[in-house]
Amino acid sequence: MRSRFTIAIHIFSCINTFSEEHKITSDFLASSIQVNPVIIRKLLGQLKDAHLITVTRGSGGASLSKPAEEITLLDVFNAVESLENGKLFHFHENPNPACPVGRSIHPVLDGRLDQIQAAMEQQMQSITLADIFSDTKKYITATSHS
Repeated sequence: MRSRFTIAIHIFSCINTFSEEHKITSDFLASSIQVNPVIIRKLLGQLKDAHLITVTRGSGGASLSKPAEEITLLDVFNAVESLENGKLFHFHENPNPACPVGRSIHPVLDGRLDQIQAAMEQQMQSITLADIFSDTKKYITATSHS
């Protein structure tokens, strides 16, 4: 299963939580996410290419390139997940037309899969990084008193 999307959200949450106290580097992020810094650098590059973050070499580190209220989960997803032909679901190309299921599976599923993707995209468009940051802060506060 792909995890680039959730790692990207983790990156953004670290930037928001720690940027006042720490330089947000790939090594710093990798220590929180517990993945290889090479993976982090690749994702940072994708997020930078999508104009969601800026990365300053040397003393700067990573930061948001626009307000968190203007970055949706769909923006992040589109930046780091590559969809084949813009489709979330990859359909096997050559079902057997001589088989009754094979010749009917595309007409039966295609529209439904498009509906599922549209619903997911609509939901992701409605959630911003500001929402994630707010919930993260609440959770950190609630669990730090335990």
